[in-house]
Amino acid sequence: MKYLDLTFFDPASNLACDEALLELCEGNEEDGLLRVWEPDQFFVVMGYSNKVASEVNVTACEAKGIPIFRRFSGGGTVLQGPGCLNYSLVLRNERLGIPADLTASYRFVLERHLKFCASQSAETIQIQGISDLALDGRKFSGNAQHRKRFWSLFHGTFLLNFDIPLIEKYLTMPSRQPDYRCGRSHEAFLCNLSIAPNDVRRALKQAWGAAEALNEIPIDRIKALVRERYSRNEWNFKYW
Repeated sequence: MKYLDLTFFDPASNLACDEALLELCEGNEEDGLLRVWEPDQFFVVMGYSNKVASEVNVTACEAKGIPIFRRFSGGGTVLQGPGCLNYSLVLRNERLGIPADLTASYRFVLERHLKFCASQSAETIQIQGISDLALDGRKFSGNAQHRKRFWSLFHGTFLLNFDIPLIEKYLTMPSRQPDYRCGRSHEAFLCNLSIAPNDVRRALKQAWGAAEALNEIPIDRIKALVRERYSRNEWNFKYW
């Protein structure tokens, strides 16, 4: 599996990169790919089918210049920013046993992440809901996926040193919640995991055997996706 540690300055390029990497694997004979990235600015990212008015405090975002984007995978709406470490994992579907139900495919990925997180913490870490990792019942990692014919993208976030109270300002209570949330506020539901970002990087590389650097980055395709999709209100605000 190949490895890429790459963060773009602009959020749109970071989102476009994930889609471009999935397309790269779908169109070529690759052994899989792991990317990690850390944003240095705050922005909102909605799941593909999320409605803006239901998930985002648009007035607060506009007042503070917090941009709003839509990704091409499912899942809920998140606030990204400093203190988040993101991963993007492209796996061949036959390795996942797809067609398989969503829970099974998430577990294939999250059980590896749980193992290295649990080795660093004295508290109880579990897979919760369909696609979360939680520390004593509080979520620190949310994940989403997008499937193509031969390859699937799994991507998600580890909250490591994030300013969690900010989420209350910019996101509403989600329209869909896992049962284990029990109606808790963002601040009561979420937590940071006390692991250094570089330790998570090393653990991810080891867990997925990502030893070889990816040298051919699809920059032209990333730019095209930003131009055609991720920088456009027609995409980001398509479901109001």
